[in-house]
Amino acid sequence: MSEQAYSVLTLARSCPYAPPAEHRRLQTEEPISRATLPNGQSVWVLTRYDDVRTMLMDPRFSADRRNPNYPTLAAGRLIPEGARTPLISMDPPEHGPARRAVLGEFTAKRLKALRPRIQEIVDEHIEAMLDGPRPADLVTALSLPVPSLVICELLGVPYTDHGFFQARTSLLSDRAASPELHAKALAELVAYLKDFVSAKQKAPADDLISRQLAKSDDPAAVTVLAQLLLSAGHETTANMISLGAMALLDRPDDLRIIRADPAKTPAAVEELLRYFTIGEVSGARVAIADVELGGVLIRAGEGVVPLLNTADRSPEAFDQPDKLDLERGARHHLAFGYGPHQCLGQNLARIELEIVFTTLFSKIPDLRLAAPIESLPFKNSGLAYGLHELPVTW
Repeated sequence: MSEQAYSVLTLARSCPYAPPAEHRRLQTEEPISRATLPNGQSVWVLTRYDDVRTMLMDPRFSADRRNPNYPTLAAGRLIPEGARTPLISMDPPEHGPARRAVLGEFTAKRLKALRPRIQEIVDEHIEAMLDGPRPADLVTALSLPVPSLVICELLGVPYTDHGFFQARTSLLSDRAASPELHAKALAELVAYLKDFVSAKQKAPADDLISRQLAKSDDPAAVTVLAQLLLSAGHETTANMISLGAMALLDRPDDLRIIRADPAKTPAAVEELLRYFTIGEVSGARVAIADVELGGVLIRAGEGVVPLLNTADRSPEAFDQPDKLDLERGARHHLAFGYGPHQCLGQNLARIELEIVFTTLFSKIPDLRLAAPIESLPFKNSGLAYGLHELPVTW
């Protein structure tokens, strides 16, 4: 099997609604293939839905980012030397208890109690946008502030600091950032969160971090958890708000479906999540034993990168996978990953997306794009796909 002379992370999209054409070709012709990362590391690339799900459930594929063979997808070190291991990087038996310790923060009961506050936040930001100039940038007016404010209130982080942590987390997920910039952003974010956790130890409140500290004798571990939740809790949802709004405004017939019957919005959210699957290269692993997968032998020590967006376009998993079908209602997509490391906050993200889309299009029925799709600035260098700006008017 010859190694592809390309990087799975730098292929340009010819269409903002589709994965790179080369990824789709691989899915058809060579669904498990070799590729080279920008740092020169040779890895296996998975493009088929069944292979990705099988790999993500197999304990012989490790999520441990301290492993020197773990596929490095970011610009700098994944875990600073001497730092605690984050939840996302743990393997059994360490992972299970650590995940269960925080899982209670995302129960259906607790998230239901958050709904009224999320609705308030969305209402406030839409009203502020309506009172402002036109055209407006939906990213800065709504997409970023809503999930940022929600995760800040959940964690107990002062929202007044959101500019600081948004800038740092954006740099950490930008593949175009230099290793020096990546290291500086990480050090600044960690220092901020150490001070934040220390302040919560002295003055606990009714928030997730205070509750975690009350159950733990390891504030360093709580700091790492805060970093993970703060980073993952706003930018990914913000990207989905922007992309979902763009797609719906670009497809008036689809938008009419949820405008006519808001009860269909949850199914529409699932389809938008599948259709974009913005964490294209999330879920990288390293084999810790020889494993045969899809008829291919992957040897211990070899890295594996699943292309989730491409996998979510697999015809064996989804009928007419390239069609955006808002009434498909398929929740078995991979937008939140799969297996033991499936996204902790997935149901919070769903609630935010449902409330945003239902409220936005009912409060501003004549909302429309203020720039052609081909001119929009997409996040093609980020670890998560999205938009830098989305001009809209009404």
